[in-house]
Amino acid sequence: MMKWVITVLIILAILFGALNGKMGDVSNSAIIECTKAVELAITLTGSICLWSGMMRVAQKSGLTKKISRLLSPLTRLIFKGLDKNSYALELISMNITANLLGLGNAATPLGIAAITELNKDVPENDKGIASNHMVMLVVLNTASIQLIPTTIATLRLKYGSQTPLDVLPAILISSLLSVTVALMLAYTLNRFFPIHRLIGGNK
Repeated sequence: MMKWVITVLIILAILFGALNGKMGDVSNSAIIECTKAVELAITLTGSICLWSGMMRVAQKSGLTKKISRLLSPLTRLIFKGLDKNSYALELISMNITANLLGLGNAATPLGIAAITELNKDVPENDKGIASNHMVMLVVLNTASIQLIPTTIATLRLKYGSQTPLDVLPAILISSLLSVTVALMLAYTLNRFFPIHRLIGGNK
């Protein structure tokens, strides 16, 4: 969907630039903004590599298993029926931890790996249909709680903010509200439209 939106925007920019005789400005803007996009990507890469590396060290050292146990009261409440010793639950805990650190890019591959593990519990005839556990994970990953908004802080610092973390209270409150509403909505819809056939489909 986004590729079509971007394509339309590019076509409109070229069209209006040509109609107004400002194709030179369009070309200059394209070159300048492409350069800025690469610079931004490099800026974010450092922060992402740091925290992703720490997550990898935590996984190798066994810290993630301890984090999984620490988060187990929450994860078992949200993901009822899921084996507390399953690898999927460990990946879900790592996904939550990455989101708590504001590392959406690091959380995404962990979420995909968790979905892959959860999919193993889906009956063969129902492959390709999301179970309730999968739905809950997507909701939790999308509307995530952020204790340390690393990516936002990096961007604010890049663009001259002297106190890049002063938005932390607002982000914490808004993320708590978004997660609460999203989980309640997912649970309510599941009550009205339960997935009876799938493993993890709580009634």
